[in-house]
Amino acid sequence: MTSVPTPIPSRTQYVLEGIKHRILTGQLTPGQALVETELAAQFGVSKTPVREALKTLAGTGLVVMNQYKGVTVRMVDADMAREVYDVRLLLEPEALKRAVRRGASLDAARDALTRADQATDTAERSLANREFHRALYLPCGNPLLGRMLDEVRDQAALVSAVAWAASPSWEREAGEHREILRLALAGDADGAARALHAHIGSFVQRAFPQTESESEVQEEGGQA
Repeated sequence: MTSVPTPIPSRTQYVLEGIKHRILTGQLTPGQALVETELAAQFGVSKTPVREALKTLAGTGLVVMNQYKGVTVRMVDADMAREVYDVRLLLEPEALKRAVRRGASLDAARDALTRADQATDTAERSLANREFHRALYLPCGNPLLGRMLDEVRDQAALVSAVAWAASPSWEREAGEHREILRLALAGDADGAARALHAHIGSFVQRAFPQTESESEVQEEGGQA
């Protein structure tokens, strides 16, 4: 009788997670070329799973595929950062408000916050912070809302990685995280949502401040 082979993890998924981790922890920087043959050698696989992984990462907005320049890590500029964070501002506080109002467990958020506080390096802290935010919005009771936020999660993490590399602000954000969680655990849905909105908005404004001309354009648009 022939034995059934034990399933092995997808090589594509293995490569995908490996490249993503390197991008989101700053080991691969915006604009850096991603060469299939080099990545295949580093991960010990053929070029096929690397190619498939890069296609998936292009779909999530972490890498850019160009016919002439090849594949590169996505560049982060003020427009890209504000676009991603605008989506978060619109959706994430509402998701948290719903999670608190339905009495959802926030144990995962508390655990992630503890891991972030105890982190020994930037990569570990960054990943814990990502899990903290996801643990706040995921139990909102609307799976579609959670998936929509998941879609911009990697791009938001890329923005954060670039901003932190230029100006680390871990301690300030850790304090804001603790206050958001305190309000949520106290059952203050509106207060937690406001604190989260302020947290997200202030981060992108600090990291990518608007120029005077940009502010004027926005004001004129608001008056139209």
